[in-house]
Amino acid sequence: MSKFESLPDRALELVHAISANLKEAAPKAGQWLETGAKFGALKTGARTAGGFIRRNPVVAVAAVAGAGLLWYAAARRKARIQAEGGEAIEGSARRIDARRSERAEPRRRRASRNGGDESTE
Repeated sequence: MSKFESLPDRALELVHAISANLKEAAPKAGQWLETGAKFGALKTGARTAGGFIRRNPVVAVAAVAGAGLLWYAAARRKARIQAEGGEAIEGSARRIDARRSERAEPRRRRASRNGGDESTE
């Protein structure tokens, strides 16, 4: 038997050995695919954002300034809540029920600002 005749058998043995190693590394292969997809999306997003910023620098600056203002307002609110103790003010309240008036005549409306007539309800 020559070396060329045993080559397909040797190739099959090599493929089986490689597939056995891949089966052991299969859980990590899934993680690698997820990581690669995330990196690809990140790279595409960064490229798109870079092009947008180059074309519209004023909008980008306004967005960053707006984000900064929101962060500042949130920080101020948090500091104010912590300074107040963060608790509700104790007090008392009572409910007042609405009652209809016992007038015989309906109320008249005031004249409108644009010169309309007084009308009754």
